[in-house]
Amino acid sequence: MLNLSIILEDSARAVPDRTALVYGDLRLPYAMVDSVANQVANLLVERGIGRGDKVALLCPNVPYFPFVYFGILKAGATVVPLNVLLQPREIAYHLDDSGAKALFCFEGTPELPTGARGREAADATEGCEHFFVLPATPLATESEYGESFWAALDGKSGEFETVGTGAEDVAAILYTSGTTGRPKGAELTHANLLLNTMVSDEMFPRDPEGDVSLAVLPLFHSFGQTSVMNVSLRRRATLVLVPRFEPGQALELMRGERVTMFAGVPTMYWAMLAKIHAGEAEVPASLQVAVSGAAACPVEVLKDFEATFGIPILEGYGLSETSPAACFNQLSRPTRPGTIGFPVWGVEMRLVDDDWNTVEGEGPGEIAVRGHNIMKGYHGRPEETAEVLRDGWFRTGDIATRDEEGYYSIVDRTKDMIIRGGFNIYPRELEEVLMTHPAVSLVAVVGVPHGSHGEEVKAYVIPSPGSAVTEAELVDWCRENMAAYKYPRIVEFCESLPMTATGKILKRELRRSRADVG
Repeated sequence: MLNLSIILEDSARAVPDRTALVYGDLRLPYAMVDSVANQVANLLVERGIGRGDKVALLCPNVPYFPFVYFGILKAGATVVPLNVLLQPREIAYHLDDSGAKALFCFEGTPELPTGARGREAADATEGCEHFFVLPATPLATESEYGESFWAALDGKSGEFETVGTGAEDVAAILYTSGTTGRPKGAELTHANLLLNTMVSDEMFPRDPEGDVSLAVLPLFHSFGQTSVMNVSLRRRATLVLVPRFEPGQALELMRGERVTMFAGVPTMYWAMLAKIHAGEAEVPASLQVAVSGAAACPVEVLKDFEATFGIPILEGYGLSETSPAACFNQLSRPTRPGTIGFPVWGVEMRLVDDDWNTVEGEGPGEIAVRGHNIMKGYHGRPEETAEVLRDGWFRTGDIATRDEEGYYSIVDRTKDMIIRGGFNIYPRELEEVLMTHPAVSLVAVVGVPHGSHGEEVKAYVIPSPGSAVTEAELVDWCRENMAAYKYPRIVEFCESLPMTATGKILKRELRRSRADVG
């Protein structure tokens, strides 16, 4: 018996009255959060959903997310968190690919119409038989999109005996992508996620008065899920939920809620520093731990933050497939700006060449990881799993060097992945969608340097003969057909694209010779 939900259950037993979640004016104790999760588990079991079944969750950083996340786990089912910015056909793909039997969907707002998108996607997915609406209005029992969460829970017991799952049972499927360009689900077991939570938690000091963590990273992402939500609940801390990052609000909440721990992507730190230096916000005195991941943080930002806040940013490295923490600058050793530090406890790293041979010395080489954090495999994709897993080692696709003291530094990526504002974007997926536009004959999507986002998405398009489509029209079409975080903001029309003799587009030439935005 091993179930990730133990991190919530244990804290609810030990400190039932302590505040677990803060959202606006709501302050929810551990006992209440665990009780609602038990109701969710009872609901699922009553609807015939249990061990081994998949349940999708489309929800921003609001209390519903942990309610449903842990309820799914308690029922023995597998949670499939989805990006709230996905469009209907993208949601439908994830539901179908995972085999989800149910979808818990946030009702949404005019700016974030998740309810309408989720309803459309669920109706288009044959196997998704249950649709539960998480109302934007607290405790609402009716919704135009379907069965309200609170109505569905009415009369359900707040007690539940957690289903006995095994360590190697899949707790969550987190969608990523790779060489095919089609998103694929990384199967993470209860052991993967529980051990990664424990290791991440124990790397950082605890405040004797109790920790408070600010959740601005999306909880559907592995970084926010493990390093923020699960770590916070495991250490019996208070988790302050923020659906959308805004630097002024984040700094205000840090001061008002006495936040001690913060995890973010580099652009978040950059934006908060800009607010402070402009005299529009003050430095929160309570912050003790600052963590950065998802993209390399500029050294100047690292230096500026430490000079301003009086504490270092601890940079780390990981992927969805590694649960995610694999390597980290830890307080037990001197931090080294510009590096990702050392492998975390129980994890090994080495550099390999294309044939899996170990690269000795400094490198460079591709990072391979082995340990308790490595995914079980890609859901329903044995061939793609075999490409990246061998003898327990997972090859990441990221190129790094290693200095004499063992610090690792990322120098390049073997994949064409774009990281825009901390979100992973996969060009092939966007290219496939763009190719459905009648005015597009051929397209290559690349990431180009951007001052605040790190990278921006740019599409080089060879137009169809006789086409009169404009850049603005094509960008607008992309906005309608792709998630907001990943559609190309820049389109450049061209007569040809650089190619190899075999016809493969040389994207590195596009990046090198044609692209830069401010």
